[in-house]
Amino acid sequence: MKDDLRLRDDILDELNFEPSVDASNIAVTAKDGVVTLRGHVTNYAQKLAAERAAWRVAGVKAIAQDIEVRLPGDKKLSDEDIAKRALDILDWDVLVPSDRLHVKVATGWITLTGEVPWNYQRVAAETAVRKLSGITGVSNNIMVEPHVQAGDVRKNIVDALKRHAEVEADRIKVEIHANGVVAIDGRVDDWEERQAVERAAWSAPGVRTVENRVRIA
Repeated sequence: MKDDLRLRDDILDELNFEPSVDASNIAVTAKDGVVTLRGHVTNYAQKLAAERAAWRVAGVKAIAQDIEVRLPGDKKLSDEDIAKRALDILDWDVLVPSDRLHVKVATGWITLTGEVPWNYQRVAAETAVRKLSGITGVSNNIMVEPHVQAGDVRKNIVDALKRHAEVEADRIKVEIHANGVVAIDGRVDDWEERQAVERAAWSAPGVRTVENRVRIA
């Protein structure tokens, strides 16, 4: 295992290498593969980019995200303005059934609620609003209401895992519970592989919730 000091330095190098992040006010600590990011950035997009950059570094098993968004004075918007912009951008996005969604904004933090048929629509809604300037964070509370009740959900997921070259499907256990809840467990080598497993689970029709218990080892 990479030692803590080396891991911290590698993450700092990756943050400084990432052009979309001003890492001058970000501090990093590492302990046994658990990384904590602290400090502040000037927008929410930088906060997300910093976390993605940290995940790219080999040896990272978990991240505690404590970066604060401190908006410059000229970038601050009223909650009413942010809410209007969020509704507009959701209306413009062809992947999002905006008539099914609700937007709430409090001190710059957007909360999305509602129900959609597919998880990709849920993800698309969050992706759309987190691009907005003046926001401090996004909570995606949109529920997925499956339009199909598939009896072979588990087979669909296992088949999808086998199609992913980066995933060793025999190391992953899939359990199907009531109401479209899927639990995935097992062991993978890195974060990208863990994400591939979760994407495979979400891609099966009839899935409403994915409990990702897959460990990085």
